[in-house]
Amino acid sequence: MNLASDFAAAPRRGVLLVPLFCLLLSGCAAYKLGPTNGMHAGAKSIAIKPFLNKTHEPRVSEYVAMSLRRELQVDGSYRLATSGSPDLVVTGEIVNFRRSSLAYSPTDILTPEEYTLTMTAHIIARESATGRTTFDRQVYGQTYLRVGNDLASAEREAIPILADDLARNAINQLTDGSW
Repeated sequence: MNLASDFAAAPRRGVLLVPLFCLLLSGCAAYKLGPTNGMHAGAKSIAIKPFLNKTHEPRVSEYVAMSLRRELQVDGSYRLATSGSPDLVVTGEIVNFRRSSLAYSPTDILTPEEYTLTMTAHIIARESATGRTTFDRQVYGQTYLRVGNDLASAEREAIPILADDLARNAINQLTDGSW
């Protein structure tokens, strides 16, 4: 019967699956959860101070600070310090906010339909105990904006996404460094 041949083939399938399973597990051996800079997750604390806004775009510094805090918590490499004395204090300034035309209406070449929003922040991280600067870089964020009927509303919705991209880039650079 067919059932007997299935039982006879089962041990052979098991013999083939064991090496395949071991091969898959060996590929995961090099993967490591947590910080990539050799520290234990949450071993150091970071405080994010409000950024100075040197652009004409209102409230972008609040969006950036909020996005940095959220991205820091998602990353998990460092503990977000909300009180007490942190190991590291992050400050900075938003130095550039730019809207660039990307695509135009096919019927009106003067009316952009899509924009690229870019933001640049100069971010500085200092050790609280010594005042030593451990991170001093320009960090960029970028997003795309498709304009409907209202450019101001579309831009207002895109700015938090832009701040999230900048924060993701900043936290990636900050957590991959050694300090």
